[in-house]
Amino acid sequence: MQILGFFLYTIFLKLYPAGLHLASLWNDKAKLWINGRKKFPEINNYKIAKKSIWMHCASLGEFEQGRPVLEKLKVLYPEHLIVLTFFSPSGFEIEKNYKGADHVFYIPIDSSTNAKRFIDLINPELVVWVKYEFWYHYLKELNKRNITVLLISGAFRSTQPFFKWYGNFWRKILSSFTFFFLQNGASEKLLNKINVKNTTISGDTRFDRVISIAENFTDLSLIKSYCNGAKVIVAGSTWEDDEAGLVHYTQTNKHIKFIIAPHEIDKGNLKVVKKTFTSSIYYSELAETTKANSNILIMDNIGMLSGLYNYADITYVGGGFGDDGLHNILEAAVYGKPVIFGPQIERNLEAQELIDACGGFIIENALQLEKTLNYLLRNPVELIKAGKAAKEYVYKNAGATEKIINYIQENRLLTN
Repeated sequence: MQILGFFLYTIFLKLYPAGLHLASLWNDKAKLWINGRKKFPEINNYKIAKKSIWMHCASLGEFEQGRPVLEKLKVLYPEHLIVLTFFSPSGFEIEKNYKGADHVFYIPIDSSTNAKRFIDLINPELVVWVKYEFWYHYLKELNKRNITVLLISGAFRSTQPFFKWYGNFWRKILSSFTFFFLQNGASEKLLNKINVKNTTISGDTRFDRVISIAENFTDLSLIKSYCNGAKVIVAGSTWEDDEAGLVHYTQTNKHIKFIIAPHEIDKGNLKVVKKTFTSSIYYSELAETTKANSNILIMDNIGMLSGLYNYADITYVGGGFGDDGLHNILEAAVYGKPVIFGPQIERNLEAQELIDACGGFIIENALQLEKTLNYLLRNPVELIKAGKAAKEYVYKNAGATEKIINYIQENRLLTN
Protein backbone atom coordinates (compact mmCIF):
# COMPACT_ATOMS: atom_id res chain seq x y z
CA MET A 1 0.00 0.00 0.00
CA GLN A 2 2.92 2.33 0.64
CA ILE A 3 4.13 1.90 -2.95
CA LEU A 4 0.61 2.52 -4.27
CA GLY A 5 0.30 5.61 -2.09
CA PHE A 6 3.60 6.98 -3.38
CA PHE A 7 2.52 6.27 -6.97
CA LEU A 8 -0.80 8.10 -6.54
CA TYR A 9 0.95 11.01 -4.81
CA THR A 10 3.40 11.29 -7.71
CA ILE A 11 0.54 11.28 -10.21
CA PHE A 12 -1.16 14.04 -8.20
CA LEU A 13 2.02 16.15 -8.30
CA LYS A 14 2.00 15.85 -12.11
CA LEU A 15 -1.70 16.48 -12.64
CA TYR A 16 -2.17 19.36 -10.19
CA PRO A 17 0.18 21.84 -11.95
CA ALA A 18 -1.16 20.70 -15.32
CA GLY A 19 -4.69 21.47 -14.19
CA LEU A 20 -3.63 24.87 -12.92
CA HIS A 21 -1.88 25.67 -16.22
CA LEU A 22 -5.17 25.02 -17.96
CA ALA A 23 -7.18 26.99 -15.38
CA SER A 24 -4.75 29.92 -15.63
CA LEU A 25 -6.25 30.72 -19.02
CA TRP A 26 -9.28 32.19 -17.21
CA ASN A 27 -8.55 32.07 -13.46
CA ASP A 28 -6.40 34.83 -11.94
CA LYS A 29 -5.44 32.80 -8.86
CA ALA A 30 -4.27 29.88 -10.97
CA LYS A 31 -2.24 32.31 -13.10
CA LEU A 32 -0.56 33.73 -10.00
CA TRP A 33 0.24 30.21 -8.77
CA ILE A 34 1.88 29.30 -12.06
CA ASN A 35 3.73 32.58 -12.65
CA GLY A 36 4.97 32.73 -9.06
CA ARG A 37 6.70 29.38 -9.42
CA LYS A 38 8.34 30.35 -12.70
CA LYS A 39 10.58 32.56 -10.58
CA PHE A 40 12.04 29.57 -8.75
CA PRO A 41 15.45 29.79 -10.55
CA GLU A 42 15.74 33.39 -9.36
CA ILE A 43 15.84 32.15 -5.77
CA ASN A 44 19.47 31.24 -6.49
CA ASN A 45 20.18 34.94 -6.11
CA TYR A 46 19.05 34.67 -2.49
CA LYS A 47 21.62 32.05 -1.44
CA ILE A 48 21.54 32.21 2.36
CA ALA A 49 24.88 31.73 4.09
CA LYS A 50 23.55 32.24 7.62
CA LYS A 51 21.31 29.79 9.41
CA SER A 52 17.62 30.42 8.94
CA ILE A 53 14.25 29.70 10.52
CA TRP A 54 11.79 28.49 7.88
CA MET A 55 8.05 28.77 8.38
CA HIS A 56 5.76 27.31 5.74
CA CYS A 57 2.04 28.10 5.48
CA ALA A 58 -0.59 26.93 3.04
CA SER A 59 -2.29 30.31 2.81
CA LEU A 60 -3.11 33.53 4.66
CA GLY A 61 -5.15 31.91 7.43
CA GLU A 62 -2.30 29.57 8.34
CA PHE A 63 0.13 32.48 8.30
CA GLU A 64 -2.03 34.29 10.84
CA GLN A 65 -1.77 31.16 13.00
CA GLY A 66 1.99 30.93 12.66
CA ARG A 67 2.73 34.63 12.89
CA PRO A 68 2.86 34.91 16.73
CA VAL A 69 5.45 32.14 16.84
CA LEU A 70 7.48 33.58 13.97
CA GLU A 71 7.58 37.05 15.45
CA LYS A 72 8.62 35.73 18.85
CA LEU A 73 11.42 33.67 17.27
CA LYS A 74 12.64 36.73 15.36
CA VAL A 75 13.05 38.62 18.65
CA LEU A 76 14.69 35.73 20.51
CA TYR A 77 17.05 34.67 17.71
CA PRO A 78 17.98 37.85 15.79
CA GLU A 79 21.07 36.21 14.24
CA HIS A 80 18.87 33.86 12.22
CA LEU A 81 17.26 34.90 8.96
CA ILE A 82 13.52 34.35 8.64
CA VAL A 83 12.26 32.53 5.54
CA LEU A 84 8.50 32.43 4.95
CA THR A 85 6.89 30.32 2.22
CA PHE A 86 3.34 29.92 0.94
CA PHE A 87 1.60 27.35 -1.20
CA SER A 88 -1.32 29.57 -2.20
CA PRO A 89 -1.39 32.95 -3.97
CA SER A 90 -3.95 34.21 -1.45
CA GLY A 91 -1.20 34.04 1.17
CA PHE A 92 1.85 35.03 -0.85
CA GLU A 93 0.34 37.96 -2.75
CA ILE A 94 -0.87 39.60 0.46
CA GLU A 95 2.22 38.94 2.57
CA LYS A 96 5.04 39.05 -0.02
CA ASN A 97 6.27 42.31 1.52
CA TYR A 98 5.87 41.15 5.13
CA LYS A 99 8.58 42.95 7.07
CA GLY A 100 8.91 40.25 9.69
CA ALA A 101 10.64 37.94 7.20
CA ASP A 102 13.94 38.33 5.39
CA HIS A 103 12.67 36.30 2.44
CA VAL A 104 9.13 35.41 1.28
CA PHE A 105 8.74 32.79 -1.44
CA TYR A 106 6.23 30.48 -3.04
CA ILE A 107 7.23 26.95 -2.06
CA PRO A 108 8.35 25.18 -5.24
CA ILE A 109 6.20 22.20 -6.23
CA ASP A 110 7.09 19.12 -4.18
CA SER A 111 9.77 16.97 -5.83
CA SER A 112 13.02 15.39 -4.75
CA THR A 113 15.06 17.81 -6.87
CA ASN A 114 13.20 20.93 -5.73
CA ALA A 115 13.37 19.88 -2.09
CA LYS A 116 17.15 19.41 -2.18
CA ARG A 117 17.75 22.67 -4.06
CA PHE A 118 15.43 24.76 -1.92
CA ILE A 119 16.73 23.44 1.40
CA ASP A 120 20.30 23.99 0.19
CA LEU A 121 19.41 27.58 -0.63
CA ILE A 122 17.64 28.58 2.57
CA ASN A 123 19.87 26.63 4.99
CA PRO A 124 17.30 26.11 7.78
CA GLU A 125 18.23 25.18 11.34
CA LEU A 126 14.57 24.98 12.41
CA VAL A 127 11.48 24.37 10.28
CA VAL A 128 7.96 25.23 11.44
CA TRP A 129 5.00 24.14 9.35
CA VAL A 130 1.52 25.31 10.24
CA LYS A 131 -1.59 23.19 10.75
CA TYR A 132 -1.78 20.78 7.82
CA GLU A 133 1.00 20.96 5.26
CA PHE A 134 2.33 17.49 4.40
CA TRP A 135 4.74 17.54 1.42
CA TYR A 136 6.53 14.20 1.19
CA HIS A 137 9.79 15.10 -0.59
CA TYR A 138 10.48 18.19 1.52
CA LEU A 139 9.84 16.35 4.76
CA LYS A 140 11.92 13.37 3.66
CA GLU A 141 14.87 15.59 2.77
CA LEU A 142 14.63 17.54 6.03
CA ASN A 143 14.50 14.29 7.96
CA LYS A 144 17.53 12.95 6.08
CA ARG A 145 19.50 16.04 7.12
CA ASN A 146 18.36 15.77 10.77
CA ILE A 147 16.75 19.21 10.64
CA THR A 148 14.09 19.77 13.31
CA VAL A 149 10.58 20.08 11.87
CA LEU A 150 7.67 21.15 14.07
CA LEU A 151 3.99 21.09 13.14
CA ILE A 152 2.14 23.78 15.09
CA SER A 153 -1.61 24.27 15.59
CA GLY A 154 -2.08 20.80 14.14
CA ALA A 155 -5.64 19.57 13.70
CA PHE A 156 -6.44 16.04 12.54
CA ARG A 157 -9.71 14.35 11.58
CA SER A 158 -10.57 10.69 11.27
CA THR A 159 -11.47 11.19 7.60
CA GLN A 160 -7.86 11.97 6.66
CA PRO A 161 -5.84 9.26 4.88
CA PHE A 162 -3.39 8.88 7.80
CA PHE A 163 -6.07 6.95 9.67
CA LYS A 164 -7.35 4.74 6.85
CA TRP A 165 -6.39 1.16 5.99
CA TYR A 166 -4.63 2.45 2.89
CA GLY A 167 -2.75 5.17 4.74
CA ASN A 168 0.75 3.63 5.09
CA PHE A 169 2.32 6.18 2.76
CA TRP A 170 0.69 9.08 4.57
CA ARG A 171 1.71 7.72 7.97
CA LYS A 172 5.29 7.63 6.73
CA ILE A 173 5.04 11.35 6.01
CA LEU A 174 4.12 11.99 9.64
CA SER A 175 7.26 10.18 10.81
CA SER A 176 9.37 13.04 9.39
CA PHE A 177 8.06 15.55 11.94
CA THR A 178 10.11 16.00 15.09
CA PHE A 179 7.17 17.08 17.22
CA PHE A 180 3.47 17.91 16.91
CA PHE A 181 1.80 20.80 18.73
CA LEU A 182 -1.91 20.03 18.50
CA GLN A 183 -5.05 22.08 18.90
CA ASN A 184 -7.08 19.50 20.79
CA GLY A 185 -7.22 16.13 22.51
CA ALA A 186 -9.15 14.50 19.68
CA SER A 187 -6.20 15.10 17.33
CA GLU A 188 -3.77 13.62 19.84
CA LYS A 189 -5.90 10.50 20.30
CA LEU A 190 -6.02 9.94 16.54
CA LEU A 191 -2.25 10.23 16.23
CA ASN A 192 -1.62 8.03 19.25
CA LYS A 193 -3.79 5.29 17.67
CA ILE A 194 -1.34 5.09 14.75
CA ASN A 195 1.60 5.11 17.17
CA VAL A 196 2.56 8.77 16.74
CA LYS A 197 3.51 9.69 20.31
CA ASN A 198 5.68 12.80 19.87
CA THR A 199 2.73 15.09 20.56
CA THR A 200 1.37 17.61 23.00
CA ILE A 201 -1.87 19.57 23.24
CA SER A 202 -0.77 23.19 23.05
CA GLY A 203 -3.95 24.80 21.69
CA ASP A 204 -4.35 27.06 18.70
CA THR A 205 -1.96 29.97 18.15
CA ARG A 206 -4.78 31.89 16.43
CA PHE A 207 -6.07 32.84 19.86
CA ASP A 208 -2.78 34.58 20.61
CA ARG A 209 -2.80 36.29 17.23
CA VAL A 210 -6.31 37.75 17.47
CA ILE A 211 -5.67 38.93 21.02
CA SER A 212 -2.54 40.74 19.82
CA ILE A 213 -4.48 42.38 16.97
CA ALA A 214 -7.32 43.50 19.23
CA GLU A 215 -5.03 44.86 21.92
CA ASN A 216 -3.15 46.91 19.32
CA PHE A 217 -6.28 48.15 17.58
CA THR A 218 -6.25 51.67 16.16
CA ASP A 219 -9.37 53.58 15.16
CA LEU A 220 -10.59 53.38 11.56
CA SER A 221 -11.82 56.93 11.18
CA LEU A 222 -13.89 56.44 8.03
CA ILE A 223 -15.63 53.39 9.47
CA LYS A 224 -16.30 55.14 12.75
CA SER A 225 -17.78 58.10 10.89
CA TYR A 226 -19.92 55.82 8.73
CA CYS A 227 -21.36 53.94 11.73
CA ASN A 228 -22.19 57.25 13.43
CA GLY A 229 -23.81 55.73 16.53
CA ALA A 230 -26.16 53.38 14.66
CA LYS A 231 -26.59 49.69 15.36
CA VAL A 232 -24.01 47.86 13.24
CA ILE A 233 -23.81 44.36 11.83
CA VAL A 234 -20.47 43.35 10.28
CA ALA A 235 -20.46 40.35 7.96
CA GLY A 236 -16.92 39.18 7.21
CA SER A 237 -15.45 36.74 4.67
CA THR A 238 -18.81 36.23 3.00
CA TRP A 239 -19.65 34.03 0.03
CA GLU A 240 -22.72 34.04 -2.20
CA ASP A 241 -24.80 31.86 0.14
CA ASP A 242 -23.98 34.08 3.11
CA GLU A 243 -24.89 37.22 1.20
CA ALA A 244 -28.16 35.72 -0.03
CA GLY A 245 -29.16 35.07 3.57
CA LEU A 246 -28.48 38.67 4.57
CA VAL A 247 -30.23 40.49 1.72
CA HIS A 248 -33.80 40.54 3.08
CA TYR A 249 -32.67 41.71 6.51
CA THR A 250 -30.70 44.62 5.06
CA GLN A 251 -33.76 45.71 3.05
CA THR A 252 -36.17 45.62 5.98
CA ASN A 253 -33.88 47.22 8.56
CA LYS A 254 -32.76 50.51 7.06
CA HIS A 255 -31.95 51.89 10.53
CA ILE A 256 -29.13 49.36 10.92
CA LYS A 257 -25.74 49.86 9.29
CA PHE A 258 -24.36 46.78 7.52
CA ILE A 259 -20.71 46.33 6.61
CA ILE A 260 -20.13 43.47 4.17
CA ALA A 261 -16.57 42.22 3.60
CA PRO A 262 -16.65 39.58 0.82
CA HIS A 263 -14.05 36.84 0.89
CA GLU A 264 -13.32 37.38 -2.80
CA ILE A 265 -12.68 41.00 -3.79
CA ASP A 266 -11.92 40.67 -7.48
CA LYS A 267 -13.82 43.16 -9.65
CA GLY A 268 -16.23 40.58 -10.99
CA ASN A 269 -17.35 39.37 -7.57
CA LEU A 270 -17.57 42.89 -6.16
CA LYS A 271 -19.97 43.81 -8.96
CA VAL A 272 -22.14 40.80 -8.12
CA VAL A 273 -22.18 41.69 -4.41
CA LYS A 274 -23.06 45.32 -5.14
CA LYS A 275 -25.91 44.18 -7.40
CA THR A 276 -27.12 41.82 -4.65
CA PHE A 277 -27.23 44.60 -2.09
CA THR A 278 -29.04 47.33 -3.99
CA SER A 279 -28.23 50.93 -3.03
CA SER A 280 -25.01 49.82 -1.33
CA ILE A 281 -21.73 51.70 -1.67
CA TYR A 282 -18.08 50.63 -1.79
CA TYR A 283 -15.65 51.58 0.94
CA SER A 284 -13.50 53.27 -1.71
CA GLU A 285 -16.41 55.64 -2.39
CA LEU A 286 -16.45 56.92 1.16
CA ALA A 287 -14.94 60.31 1.89
CA GLU A 288 -14.53 61.83 5.33
CA THR A 289 -16.31 64.98 4.23
CA THR A 290 -19.23 63.09 2.71
CA LYS A 291 -22.01 61.51 4.72
CA ALA A 292 -22.98 58.16 3.20
CA ASN A 293 -26.69 57.79 2.47
CA SER A 294 -26.59 54.01 2.14
CA ASN A 295 -26.96 51.70 5.13
CA ILE A 296 -24.88 49.02 3.36
CA LEU A 297 -21.12 49.38 2.98
CA ILE A 298 -19.19 46.86 0.86
CA MET A 299 -15.49 46.54 1.60
CA ASP A 300 -13.53 46.50 -1.66
CA ASN A 301 -10.09 46.20 -0.08
CA ILE A 302 -8.13 43.78 2.07
CA GLY A 303 -6.47 44.01 5.46
CA MET A 304 -9.19 45.79 7.44
CA LEU A 305 -11.55 42.99 8.40
CA SER A 306 -10.34 42.26 11.92
CA GLY A 307 -10.64 45.95 12.81
CA LEU A 308 -14.15 46.19 11.38
CA TYR A 309 -15.48 43.76 13.97
CA ASN A 310 -14.68 46.29 16.69
CA TYR A 311 -17.49 48.54 15.40
CA ALA A 312 -20.14 45.81 15.30
CA ASP A 313 -22.95 45.14 17.70
CA ILE A 314 -23.31 41.70 16.13
CA THR A 315 -20.94 39.89 13.78
CA TYR A 316 -21.53 37.33 11.06
CA VAL A 317 -18.66 35.20 9.70
CA GLY A 318 -19.01 33.58 6.30
CA GLY A 319 -18.00 30.25 4.84
CA GLY A 320 -20.38 28.18 6.94
CA PHE A 321 -22.52 27.24 3.95
CA GLY A 322 -19.73 26.11 1.60
CA ASP A 323 -17.27 23.29 1.11
CA ASP A 324 -14.31 25.48 2.07
CA GLY A 325 -15.66 25.76 5.58
CA LEU A 326 -16.16 28.51 8.11
CA HIS A 327 -13.67 31.37 8.23
CA ASN A 328 -11.99 32.83 11.30
CA ILE A 329 -14.61 33.49 13.98
CA LEU A 330 -12.00 34.35 16.60
CA GLU A 331 -11.26 37.67 14.87
CA ALA A 332 -14.79 38.75 15.76
CA ALA A 333 -15.15 37.06 19.14
CA VAL A 334 -12.03 38.70 20.60
CA TYR A 335 -13.74 42.12 20.48
CA GLY A 336 -16.54 40.86 22.69
CA LYS A 337 -19.16 40.52 19.95
CA PRO A 338 -21.66 37.70 19.43
CA VAL A 339 -20.76 35.66 16.34
CA ILE A 340 -23.30 34.13 13.93
CA PHE A 341 -22.33 31.55 11.29
CA GLY A 342 -23.63 28.83 9.00
CA PRO A 343 -23.88 25.09 9.73
CA GLN A 344 -20.70 23.70 8.10
CA ILE A 345 -18.50 23.69 11.19
CA GLU A 346 -17.10 20.14 11.18
CA ARG A 347 -13.52 21.39 10.75
CA ASN A 348 -13.93 24.21 13.27
CA LEU A 349 -13.75 22.98 16.84
CA GLU A 350 -13.78 26.58 18.06
CA ALA A 351 -17.20 27.15 16.49
CA GLN A 352 -18.81 24.44 18.58
CA GLU A 353 -16.92 25.58 21.66
CA LEU A 354 -18.07 29.16 21.11
CA ILE A 355 -21.67 27.94 20.84
CA ASP A 356 -21.22 25.99 24.09
CA ALA A 357 -19.80 29.13 25.71
CA CYS A 358 -22.96 31.05 24.62
CA GLY A 359 -20.98 33.46 22.45
CA GLY A 360 -21.72 31.84 19.09
CA PHE A 361 -24.94 31.17 17.17
CA ILE A 362 -25.39 28.69 14.35
CA ILE A 363 -28.04 29.25 11.67
CA GLU A 364 -29.35 27.04 8.86
CA ASN A 365 -31.08 29.62 6.65
CA ALA A 366 -32.15 33.24 6.23
CA LEU A 367 -35.17 32.86 8.51
CA GLN A 368 -33.02 31.59 11.37
CA LEU A 369 -30.56 34.39 10.75
CA GLU A 370 -33.35 36.98 10.99
CA LYS A 371 -34.70 35.38 14.14
CA THR A 372 -31.27 35.35 15.80
CA LEU A 373 -30.49 38.95 14.85
CA ASN A 374 -33.85 40.16 16.14
CA TYR A 375 -33.44 38.23 19.38
CA LEU A 376 -30.08 39.80 20.13
CA LEU A 377 -31.00 43.32 19.04
CA ARG A 378 -34.26 43.34 21.00
CA ASN A 379 -32.65 41.93 24.16
CA PRO A 380 -29.72 44.19 25.05
CA VAL A 381 -28.89 42.21 28.18
CA GLU A 382 -28.54 38.99 26.15
CA LEU A 383 -26.53 40.83 23.52
CA ILE A 384 -24.03 42.05 26.11
CA LYS A 385 -23.92 38.66 27.81
CA ALA A 386 -23.18 36.86 24.53
CA GLY A 387 -20.44 39.34 23.63
CA LYS A 388 -18.80 38.95 27.02
CA ALA A 389 -18.92 35.16 26.71
CA ALA A 390 -17.28 35.34 23.28
CA LYS A 391 -14.38 37.44 24.55
CA GLU A 392 -13.87 35.31 27.64
CA TYR A 393 -13.72 32.20 25.47
CA VAL A 394 -10.89 33.66 23.39
CA TYR A 395 -8.81 34.82 26.34
CA LYS A 396 -9.31 31.51 28.17
CA ASN A 397 -7.66 29.68 25.26
CA ALA A 398 -4.59 31.88 24.88
CA GLY A 399 -1.05 30.61 25.46
CA ALA A 400 -0.21 28.20 22.63
CA THR A 401 2.64 30.41 21.39
CA GLU A 402 4.35 30.39 24.78
CA LYS A 403 4.21 26.57 24.94
CA ILE A 404 5.85 26.24 21.51
CA ILE A 405 8.55 28.79 22.28
CA ASN A 406 9.30 27.12 25.63
CA TYR A 407 9.79 23.79 23.86
CA ILE A 408 12.20 25.33 21.36
CA GLN A 409 14.22 27.01 24.10
CA GLU A 410 14.22 24.10 26.55
CA ASN A 411 15.40 21.70 23.85
CA ARG A 412 17.92 24.19 22.48
CA LEU A 413 16.69 23.73 18.94
CA LEU A 414 18.31 26.99 17.84
CA THR A 415 21.83 28.23 18.46
CA ASN A 416 22.33 31.88 19.38
